[in-house]
Amino acid sequence: MAQLTLLGIAGALRAGSTNRLLLGCARTAFGPAQHLDADLRLPLYDEDIETSSGIPAEVQRLAEQIAAADAIVISTPEYNKAPPGVLKNALDWVSRTKLRPFRDQPVAIVSAGEGRGGGDRSQFALRLMLTPFRPHLISGPEVTVAASRSAFNEDGTLKDERYLKALTELMGELRAEAERLRAAKG
Repeated sequence: MAQLTLLGIAGALRAGSTNRLLLGCARTAFGPAQHLDADLRLPLYDEDIETSSGIPAEVQRLAEQIAAADAIVISTPEYNKAPPGVLKNALDWVSRTKLRPFRDQPVAIVSAGEGRGGGDRSQFALRLMLTPFRPHLISGPEVTVAASRSAFNEDGTLKDERYLKALTELMGELRAEAERLRAAKG
């Protein structure tokens, strides 16, 4: 059987963000796979752009990455009690493509935030935003890394064993669902 493809979507653009670190930990916990990164550096959604020029190439590429992945993990920060605009913008654009790329895709959500909730409100809002896409959302365990600036070791690994245990279980659930869906497709 061919190796699984895991697409990582970081809701933070900053290279050194704790959500990018968490995404790296999620990849490790997922295990052997082809690991791809989504690029959310997209133009702001504007129907005038879509009408005059069609779907931008970088949006189409993102939709194709999502559709081709066996599993997706989204790591979202929490900005003002919600996912960042860059993540919402990506979802808005992807919803305009003809692919319906999230449909039936196994998706896990994780978050890291400086507050004590670790991005829990952002995760809640993101789950709501994904509902129309009809993915197979992995419901838990929830991974919400609080006080995220001090939650990682120098090598980018999680310091707290409870977070690591929950992340390992969540990624195991994501992997099992991806394998189950792949086997069902034949």
